[in-house]
Amino acid sequence: MRKITLFLSLALFLTMGCSESNKKVEKYTADWESIQNYEIPAWFEDAKFGIFIHWGAYSVPAYDNEWYPRHMYQDSMLWHQTDPSLSKKGTNPVYTHHTETYGHPSIFGYKDFIPMFKAEKFDAKQWIDLFKKAGAKYVVPVAEHHDGFAMYNSHVTRWNAAVMGPKRDIIKELKLATANAGLKFGVSSHFAFNWDYYNHEERFDTSNPELADLYGPAHKRYAPVSEEFMDLWWRRTTDIIDSYNPDILWFDFYWDRPEFASYHSKLAAYYYNMGLENKKEVVLQSKNMGYESFPEGTNVLDIERGKRSDISKDAWQTDTSIGKNSWCYTNTWESKTSNSLLDDLIDIVSKNGTMLLNVGPKADGTIPQDQKDVLLGIGDWLATNGEAIYDTRPWKIFGEGPTKASEGHHSEGNNEALTSKDIRFTTKGDVLYATALGYAENGTFVIKSLATNNENETRPVQSVEFISAKNKIDWKQTENGLEINVNGENQDGAAFVFKVKF
Repeated sequence: MRKITLFLSLALFLTMGCSESNKKVEKYTADWESIQNYEIPAWFEDAKFGIFIHWGAYSVPAYDNEWYPRHMYQDSMLWHQTDPSLSKKGTNPVYTHHTETYGHPSIFGYKDFIPMFKAEKFDAKQWIDLFKKAGAKYVVPVAEHHDGFAMYNSHVTRWNAAVMGPKRDIIKELKLATANAGLKFGVSSHFAFNWDYYNHEERFDTSNPELADLYGPAHKRYAPVSEEFMDLWWRRTTDIIDSYNPDILWFDFYWDRPEFASYHSKLAAYYYNMGLENKKEVVLQSKNMGYESFPEGTNVLDIERGKRSDISKDAWQTDTSIGKNSWCYTNTWESKTSNSLLDDLIDIVSKNGTMLLNVGPKADGTIPQDQKDVLLGIGDWLATNGEAIYDTRPWKIFGEGPTKASEGHHSEGNNEALTSKDIRFTTKGDVLYATALGYAENGTFVIKSLATNNENETRPVQSVEFISAKNKIDWKQTENGLEINVNGENQDGAAFVFKVKF
């Protein structure tokens, strides 16, 4: 009998070994069957919090938002045609501002902002030191936005920061500073929309064929993307991958149009193979919620200014901005508060997500003080309570409480403020973290999901620790829930963490 048992054990071991070795990919091919073998790296699931950076020549006018380059070419003849989402009343304020401040776009075009973008006070180390103090684990600067100006030393386009404007390889400097700080580094590409970003009417400098390598080739608005442009997109994107070997490659919308379909698996294979060759676990991100462009599990879903409403089986990401009204710096920038952003972070993490939080530096390379204050406020909270965030995984339920989150892109404006009755859960090993998103009246918290008759955990609570402050606590587990009384002075802060053991 012992021999049979040993034989069966050996057979099982060999079978498991074969199964594990089959999972290991030596090289990806450009088909979904191969790319389905991709697995989201544990480092990304552990990181939870990253910094996004929108910074470029569009930061020079510091007006409206990062779509200034598009809107400056929308005079009264185009204002009511181009963007149905825009106001239909009156004239375009961006066009009016531009003509009054700089002149008509036929004379002073977007290209003329590039020499004004000098980045004279930019210090990559200072930025990364700030982001690390904020508690970020990865950094993702915009490598190229819809405007067509590359923030890196491009081998494909002359319109790049290494030879124009700052005359510095911004992406290289940020990558080196990020690596020195022990953080992960990514880049974002928004270039696909360059195809339809600018209007090419003859009354603008965008119609000049000598500038087509910045403004895109002239064509009828919203015409299908040409093969020539997609080839340009491919060469620019692979140039970024080859030159900077990013840990994260993030894509904005538009490359999920049907014309790009043949490039999706091809790009994924190319990028994932770069990771294999460089012995790094990489993360490809896109906004494809319906999985039309990327089958489920082949990359990481990113939701712009929105969340999941429940736990997702795969890790996902929210990208949002400190700015309520913009991604790039403007003179009307309105910052959110640290507390509201922490509430969002805690809610997102409880649902197996991460947050990529955007900053908008000024054109000279300085980060405004109000944005710094928001980041440092987040960092202060994480320095005390980070064990409930980093390296955690979701519990059986994400939380409890009266406030529900909307789901999907651009849904954050629909969400109500979270309260002390809204509790979010995370786990690490045998520990459960329960985080209340506000301070309870009289310091009495009730976690209903941990009542003695609850369905989620049959083991009785053994201990409760209040990690957000040094207040002494009393607790008891009843049929109504885990009741916790925090003694002493009321606490200020975004959220309050209880460490529960069973």
